[in-house]
Amino acid sequence: MKPAGPPISPSGMAALRARYDHLLGKERPEIVEIVSWAAGNGDRSENGDYLYGRKRMREIDRELAFLARRMKALRVVDPADQTERGKVFFGATVELADEDDERLIITIVGDDEQDASTGRIGWSAPIARALRGATVGDLRIVRLPSGEKEWEIMAVSYP
Repeated sequence: MKPAGPPISPSGMAALRARYDHLLGKERPEIVEIVSWAAGNGDRSENGDYLYGRKRMREIDRELAFLARRMKALRVVDPADQTERGKVFFGATVELADEDDERLIITIVGDDEQDASTGRIGWSAPIARALRGATVGDLRIVRLPSGEKEWEIMAVSYP
């Protein structure tokens, strides 16, 4: 049996699929057309359209291969299906307070959909690992590059 892979939300998987479909259905055919046209122009050694097109096609093929492998390895987890809504697991939105009572609201998402500027923290980030399984009122110490920081869980919610 295949071991469970890293989690991703349904919307995160849809975004990866949309990127894959865009590259395969739109960008790659356009580049193939440009390369074919440029190849018909004769000398390829100094043909910028041909050289750039081939380089871009290799980049697209690498990204397509990466996305295909990644989508195959990921495990789609819908946070709305979480049964233990009082504990922090994948998909939880957590309100934290530090020693100075400064508040932070984060949502734990898959590593492929993380965006710290919007409060979306990847599943394998230090703060997400420290919060796994915590309940309201728990204190958790997070080891960060700048040192340890203690957070209290103030609220846990799921979509």
